[in-house]
Amino acid sequence: MKQTITRWVVILTAAALAVGALGQDLGPGARPVGADWSRSPVMSTNGMAATAQPLASNIAIDVLQAGGSAVDAAIAANAALGLMEPTGNGIGGDLFAIVWDPKSKKLYGYNGSGRAPKARSLTDLKASIAALKASGRLPKDYVGIPSHGSLSVTVPGAVDGWFALHERWGRLAMSDVLAAPISYANNGFPLTPVIAAGFESNRNRFDAVASMIEERDNATKTYFPNGVAPKAGAVFKNPDLAETLTALAEHGRSAFYEGSIARAMVDYFESIDADLTLDDLTTHRGEWVEPRGVDYHGYTLYQLPPNGQGFAALMMLNILKQVDLRRFERGSPELFHFMVEAKRLAFEAMAGTFADPAYSTIPIDTLLSDEFAKRQFSRIRPDQVIEPQHLAVPLEGEGDTTYLTVVDGEGMMVSLIQSNYRGMGSGLVPTGLGFMLQDRGELFSLDPSHPNVYAPGKRPFHTIIPAFLMKNGAPFMSFGLMGGGMQPQGHVQVLVNIADFGMNLQEAGDAARFLHDGGSSPDEGVSTDYGTLFVEPGVPESTVKALRERGHKVTIDDTAGKFGGYQAITRDPATGVLTGATEMRKDGTVVGY
Repeated sequence: MKQTITRWVVILTAAALAVGALGQDLGPGARPVGADWSRSPVMSTNGMAATAQPLASNIAIDVLQAGGSAVDAAIAANAALGLMEPTGNGIGGDLFAIVWDPKSKKLYGYNGSGRAPKARSLTDLKASIAALKASGRLPKDYVGIPSHGSLSVTVPGAVDGWFALHERWGRLAMSDVLAAPISYANNGFPLTPVIAAGFESNRNRFDAVASMIEERDNATKTYFPNGVAPKAGAVFKNPDLAETLTALAEHGRSAFYEGSIARAMVDYFESIDADLTLDDLTTHRGEWVEPRGVDYHGYTLYQLPPNGQGFAALMMLNILKQVDLRRFERGSPELFHFMVEAKRLAFEAMAGTFADPAYSTIPIDTLLSDEFAKRQFSRIRPDQVIEPQHLAVPLEGEGDTTYLTVVDGEGMMVSLIQSNYRGMGSGLVPTGLGFMLQDRGELFSLDPSHPNVYAPGKRPFHTIIPAFLMKNGAPFMSFGLMGGGMQPQGHVQVLVNIADFGMNLQEAGDAARFLHDGGSSPDEGVSTDYGTLFVEPGVPESTVKALRERGHKVTIDDTAGKFGGYQAITRDPATGVLTGATEMRKDGTVVGY
């Protein structure tokens, strides 16, 4: 490991001392085994769940112990997280999943993204945006689709995803799967600290963009009683969501897309003059897709194809294979420089091509080819950044997504990610339903020449991506890392930590990360500057200095939220032993039995 662990101890201890120099804050304590800055991974044999909220992890284990499959447990955890972590997800949003099925010995992918209103054209959308500007509800110089309010709402795809996964691999009745989330919604649970902080930041955000949002009373009633965000430790309830989940438990998918929940949503759309209709809901279907993989030093990283951004991680890996990162130390400027430049090149390629494949032809085979990777790598200069070419509209806020993974005793492995997109979503809560609608439609481009341009019934470019890792041809790790444009670069950083530097599962997530924000994205690509390279305090000062000398615009950021939220479970194919890790930057935990 080339003194990796020792180096990270020095790095993070020095950072802790630097941050706390005036207040004399303590650094990390000592450990008998492994890095002082990381906990032990969790190990078990019968089943395991890793989520961003401890109670959700417990719920998943309870479902496994009741005879449920990993898919049953993942659905239960996701339903619980929509209640317990509405700052990152909910049934008003979309869902993507990768599942390893040990019976068929095959990897399956599911794209559960929703579509734009079928009756609203690009001309209609631009006219609505112009009207908002004329009325003063949107700044005159605002670029793109409004971040909040009904113009950014697309059909929620998460519930469809639950039932598609359940139909194929569910063992328990959906009423049993959703029983614990319904109980918690009715009876309440104590808010955890990171999620509580997210409540407050979302309340402030909704205040700042209030003029965009057609109606806020429902969101205030559901999430911010008396206009106040609940604090950590406060018992939070959502009886409206309990009723919605009960309808799903009793009447299935049709309740959401055709029945009582659909009718309530449509009544709400009509009351605020939104464009989504009952036809948009009833005709929605997700899609089974084929994961694609790229080999890297004995591992194969699998991602789902566009309209998501997962293949950006594969392009990054292909570029990085052109140089052996193992010859550098993990905290070195050389390694950071190559990884950041690979990210910028991958995102540049993604920016001009990624969109709903039903509306455009994406040259996937070319983008994932060795020849393309070699051409991209040849553009990297070891002593200077590549000149910027495109603008990146911020893809998502600080970890505004939830990622979870569950593995059962038979070896089924579920990698699932779910989100409302920006923060809690659009700010719109349909009356009496207890969930917020996503604002994923903000990620469409308004440029008619771009593949990701808005169109009726089209799926927008998507940021949320589950990941899966094979090792020497066998299923090895179900993992993900939430948080907008952080996700592909986070997946790659975790894999490099494991494959190239021998970190264990928990160390690979706890180690200091970077987030390059800027460069290219499929929103509104125009020429601009480099953007910003955010790094955590654990990156050595000498590395930061050397990166700046190469032209990187580096900002040290100790707020944690920018750098995503990681969960992972590995399975030893020989022994069946499960090893799990969770994100120290979140509230979650791993539970096994």
